[in-house]
Amino acid sequence: MLVLSADHLVPDAEAFTASTAEAFEFANQGRLVVWGINPTGPDTRCGYIEVERRSSESQAALGMVAAPDGQAARQYLASDRYYWDSGMLCGKAETIISALEHHAPGLLAAARQVVESSQTSGSKVSLDVEAFERLPAVEFPLALASLADNLQVIPARFSWSDVASWPQVAHAQAADADGNTLPTGSVALDASGTDVRIDSHGPKLVGLLGVHDLVVVDTPDALLVAHKDSVGRVDEIFDALAARKHDAVQLPAVVHRPWGTYASLKEEDGYKVKRITVKPGQSLSLQYHHQRAEHWVVVRGTAMVQVGDAQYETLPGQYRYIPLKERHRLTNIGNDELVLIEVQCGAYLGEDDIVRLADTYGRA
Repeated sequence: MLVLSADHLVPDAEAFTASTAEAFEFANQGRLVVWGINPTGPDTRCGYIEVERRSSESQAALGMVAAPDGQAARQYLASDRYYWDSGMLCGKAETIISALEHHAPGLLAAARQVVESSQTSGSKVSLDVEAFERLPAVEFPLALASLADNLQVIPARFSWSDVASWPQVAHAQAADADGNTLPTGSVALDASGTDVRIDSHGPKLVGLLGVHDLVVVDTPDALLVAHKDSVGRVDEIFDALAARKHDAVQLPAVVHRPWGTYASLKEEDGYKVKRITVKPGQSLSLQYHHQRAEHWVVVRGTAMVQVGDAQYETLPGQYRYIPLKERHRLTNIGNDELVLIEVQCGAYLGEDDIVRLADTYGRA
């Protein structure tokens, strides 16, 4: 069993494959294997692995520690006894289960409950939502490896980055002569060391003038402008939004549902505009709202719109009105993806103003 993080950058696939083969050998001996990264700075974001002394050879790990404070991180850096923890783990399934039985029985019991309450259809496994939400919110490799007594550490003989900050994202891309990483077609005058990432709907022209060492990230629902020296404090913005109970903390820009997706395009007092996609043959729940009316315009595909007891086939360019508190349902009856623009109007537009009367996915 090989546990890897999806957002790590490992350019040298051949060296990584060779290192993985070495890990399999130790795993077959009943060891739990982790990869150690030679530290290049007093990083306070990652965990550390303690050994007798860092070397080019694999060795038994003496233990693991969680992300330290600045003073401890500087001490670890000055010592030759610590690696950064890459967060990658390798071991036989029976070894991992045995370690969980001894060191984290609560986590194992919760995981088993999820499996036992799941539903299987062919190759598809649907996990029980409530059981899954009861799982402890822990970083699995660290939670297990920090307690194990059969831990083997392999020094990473390949370049590696956890791409944990925006400067690291930019470092993985080609910069211009002034050290800027910019979208194609951007204009930069008297600008240097600035990283810009645009992920918005449609093209957007970027112009930089007289700015240096900034990070600019523009997504459909948020804009970040920060100095590179402060970008590690982005969590503080998240905490401030969480204190306000802002929607951005609860939902991503594009929300995935069993039937498709929705994304908020615009919101002001009294109205919200959404882009909704529905997969062929799928339908939203039969529902109504206490505090908002809705206007639907189909822009692609073929919809069957239920309003009250009436059913309306609706083609691209056609429009349907959903009055306040009226039962309604949207179904894709075509063979292609259905795309709909929805305009909500009302004093309250929260996602919790939905009363489901019937639902294909058991949410009513």
